[in-house]
Amino acid sequence: MLFDPRPKKSREELFDREKEINALVNSKEPLTLLLGLRRVGKSSLLRVALNEVENGIYIDARKMYFDSGGWITVESLKREFEKSLNSLKGPIREHLSRVLKKVKGVSVSGLSFTLENDASLSEVLAGLNEIGAMIGIDEAQYLRFYGARGGREFLALLACAYDNLENIRFVLTGSEVGLLHDFLALENYESPLYGRSYEEVILKPFPRELSIEFLRQGFFEVGMTVSDEIIMRAVDYIDGIPGWLVEFGRSYLRTGDFDKAIENVLKTARGFVRGELGELEKRSPRYPVILKAIAHGFDRWNLIRDYLLSKGTRVPNSRLANLLRNLEKMSWIEKDFSSGEKRYRIVDPVIERVLRDQ
Repeated sequence: MLFDPRPKKSREELFDREKEINALVNSKEPLTLLLGLRRVGKSSLLRVALNEVENGIYIDARKMYFDSGGWITVESLKREFEKSLNSLKGPIREHLSRVLKKVKGVSVSGLSFTLENDASLSEVLAGLNEIGAMIGIDEAQYLRFYGARGGREFLALLACAYDNLENIRFVLTGSEVGLLHDFLALENYESPLYGRSYEEVILKPFPRELSIEFLRQGFFEVGMTVSDEIIMRAVDYIDGIPGWLVEFGRSYLRTGDFDKAIENVLKTARGFVRGELGELEKRSPRYPVILKAIAHGFDRWNLIRDYLLSKGTRVPNSRLANLLRNLEKMSWIEKDFSSGEKRYRIVDPVIERVLRDQ
């Protein structure tokens, strides 16, 4: 069902993403980046693609980051690999059992696998190479918090697999697009991944007409008649990010009231923003203030600077430039030249409304 809030698992459950699914499933590159805004559907697309191959392995880097208290350990990555290996089904699992029995540090009991303390991930990957694997890592930019060297150990592992394991493919997703590129550093000579080729699949919000059709089909699926006026008003308010369209559809099913449904969307968004701003504030307390400034219309360089001053924060020009660049890399804001001069805007209109109300 289109209005099911859980990540989708099959191609039939996704709306108008055939091109992107095929790009992931059929890519011949050892490394593919699946990029897009928050709540645009990257996790669902990744899971669907992994389910379409018998050897798909799913790793959630964001979950590891939060579960391990803000720093991803080798142990937590092993546990994620172990869990994913044990979720494989069908003949591939029997084949994997035979292969991993030969890998040091891997305990095989029947068709269950345990990565012991002395297990090496590089050796596990070498074992997987015998049968092939498509390894999807969701929100991979969080792996910059892996190990003791800003994730370089993981990049070295990825580079080793890229160069030597021809039957292993990696798909990395990222909402903080610039940070993921910075972390991988594919164009930095000092990076373990320097010079490797890769493919990018960009998952964009739906354009207006597709957003309208998404809501129409969602309501049709559940047998609810909703006027085009209501649907178009919702799209005007929410735009084309599938996560918010789903939230509106579910809320309207429960309430039958446009205003209540929109308020439920904003309530969910407030919770999301509260958590995300808390994370941003750990990096710099200025980030939330800058976002609120832009949401309130203080969208040019000098206006943002003056807004910060009005809140008792003096920021050197070079530091403000760096903060704005980082917010762009994290896909919170983007430059807007439509007025003939450089302004900044919040990328997600629902998040912008929430920030404006704070």
